[in-house]
Amino acid sequence: MPLKIDPSTNPLATRNSATPAPSATDFHQFATLRRAAGAHDPKALREVARQFESIFTKMMLSSMRKASFGDSLMGSDQVDMYQGMMDDQLSVQLSQGKGLGLADMLVRQLQGGSGQGASAPAATSDDAAGTNNVSPEQQKKFVEQFLPHATAAAQQLGVDARAIVAQAALETGWGTHQPRDAAGASNNSFGIKAGANWTGASVESATTEYVAGTAGSEDASFRAYGNAAEGVADYVHVLRDNPRYAAALGTGSDVRAFATALQQGGYATDPQYANKLVAIAERLPLAADVKEFKSSAATPIETQESRLNNG
Repeated sequence: MPLKIDPSTNPLATRNSATPAPSATDFHQFATLRRAAGAHDPKALREVARQFESIFTKMMLSSMRKASFGDSLMGSDQVDMYQGMMDDQLSVQLSQGKGLGLADMLVRQLQGGSGQGASAPAATSDDAAGTNNVSPEQQKKFVEQFLPHATAAAQQLGVDARAIVAQAALETGWGTHQPRDAAGASNNSFGIKAGANWTGASVESATTEYVAGTAGSEDASFRAYGNAAEGVADYVHVLRDNPRYAAALGTGSDVRAFATALQQGGYATDPQYANKLVAIAERLPLAADVKEFKSSAATPIETQESRLNNG
């Protein structure tokens, strides 16, 4: 009579019944991962962390095998080979879902502690959120002026208008500073840099960049626009056309998901960028005395074509 195993008593048999683990011998997955990393897909970071956890698990299993006395009677090179193959697949299986927790820890570490789903609280102080020295009156004025543009952009991106307003507030200090030179302001509310492929107007301005978590000042070239509507329109194209920010689109009312996807996509070098954006978004109704962020008579964003990607 053949031996039967009750799946309900075998966690490995049911752990991923809905989503089977990939085969350890399927090398196409690595080519797919390489392409995703080259396209700056935010999901690639999680997959790399999972692969690392799988390798660590295989090393742990191998150490356990070597620590045992083995079976000299039934042992052979063929048994060792098949046992190694089984351990390869078992390590992949154990790293699926929540896994051992190592992958989640790596993701949080590589994201500076602000990865999606991290338990670290969002920054709440005025200084951490970039709102120090800005009066409530200025904050309210900025939101009232920028809200129509943000609402139109939010409709096209499938996100909460609060997220758009909060990012503009973070980038400009509630409208108190934008990239500008002697010729004047740039109407650039999102800190979009002028890369090598940018053919429009630009301004040279000082900016703060983070290297290894340390802030420093440097000069950079930023895109310049004729008015605020053109700047917001280009911002929409940057997010919509660049695969790095694909995870930020369609996040709806989840401001943290939007902010985290931007940070994972490399929008800013500040390791606390997502937390600061969320902190501002959470206080927007109080700052602007606005009960609902919804579209009313907002003018759709229709300006000149500016579909080049950010920096």
